[in-house]
Amino acid sequence: MSKITNRPTGITRRSLLASGAALSAAVPLCGILSRPANAAEFTYKLATGQDPTHPVNTRAKEALDRIREATNGRLDIGLFPANQLGSDTDLLSQVRSGGVEFFNLSSSILATLVPTAGMVNTGFAFANYDAVWKAMDGEMGSFVRAQIGKAGLITVSRVWDNGFRHISSSTREIRTPDDLKGFKIRVPPAPMLTSLFKSLEAGPAPINFNELYSALQTKVVEGQENPLAIIATAKIYEVQKSISLTGHVWDGYWILGNRRAWERLPADLRAVVEREFDRSAFEQRADIARLSGSLRQDLTAKGITFIEADAEAFRANLRKTSFYADWKAKYGEEAWSVLEKSVGKLA
Repeated sequence: MSKITNRPTGITRRSLLASGAALSAAVPLCGILSRPANAAEFTYKLATGQDPTHPVNTRAKEALDRIREATNGRLDIGLFPANQLGSDTDLLSQVRSGGVEFFNLSSSILATLVPTAGMVNTGFAFANYDAVWKAMDGEMGSFVRAQIGKAGLITVSRVWDNGFRHISSSTREIRTPDDLKGFKIRVPPAPMLTSLFKSLEAGPAPINFNELYSALQTKVVEGQENPLAIIATAKIYEVQKSISLTGHVWDGYWILGNRRAWERLPADLRAVVEREFDRSAFEQRADIARLSGSLRQDLTAKGITFIEADAEAFRANLRKTSFYADWKAKYGEEAWSVLEKSVGKLA
C-alpha cells in the first residue's frame, strides 16, 4: 500500500487567488492528462466541477498520474475539471449512464439521488473537523457509502473535503439569524440546504455552480454559501462584500464511479485506483485545512469583510422550528441514529 503523506503540493494562497486566465487557456477541453505512447487497455474520464487550481484537481491529477504509472499505462484516466463536460446535475446523469466513468460530487447534490447522502450536511451538526473525520472515516461514512451503492454507483475512496460552508453577501452583513430573513441566497440544487435556509426564513434559490458567478454579478441573488477555497478559486470575492463565518454545513466530495465501467476493470487495477484515490483524499484534506486558515488573510486583502457569526444562535433558532424533526422523519430512524451517534443529540 502506498504511504499516505501530507506533503505540500505547491498549492498556495497566491496560486489559488492568481488570475485564472492563463491557466484556463492552458487546460485543453480534451482533458488535463496526455495519453501514453502506447494505447491504454482502459481509457476512462474523471470529471470535476472545481476550477483547475482547486486542491481537488491538483490531488486528483497526482492520483491519476500514479494510477497510470502503477498500471504500466493499462489504465489511463483523463481529468476534465471545471464542469467542462457539463453541470453537476448533468454529470450525475452521465456517470449513471456510463458517459463519464468517474465524477466527483458533493454530498449536498448527491442527495438528490441518494437522500441519506445529504445527512452529512445537516445544519450545524458538526462542531469541528475532529467530529467530521471520526464520523466519515467510521460508521457514518460506511453507512453513506452503502446507500450510494444501493443507488447503482460505486465510491472509489474515502470522502474528500469540501470544507465548512460560510455565507457571503453583497448587500448586508449576516451576524444573527434575523439578518437572514428575506435574504436572497444561492444554494446548490440540494434539498438539505434549501430546507435549512427556508427554516431560517431566507429566500434560497437553487442554482448550478457554473451559473453562480453570473447570478451574483447580475444581482439575481444577494449572496451565496460555500467553503473559503471555493470562494477563492471561483473568484466569488469579486462580486461579494462580506463573509460570515457560520460554518453552517460541512460538505464532502465523493469520487463516484459507473458500476459497469468499474466492474470491467480487473481486480488488480481496481485495487490501484482505490489505493491512489485514498492517498489523495488524505492529502487533499490536509490542503483544505491549511488553506482554510490562510485564505482569510488573502480574501481580506481583496476587500472582503469577515464576520464572526454565533453558530449556537443559529442552531438554537433551528431548534425552534421543525427542521431537525422533519429531516429525522425523512432519513428514518436508522440513518438518524447513525448521525446522532456521531455528532450528538439534534432532535
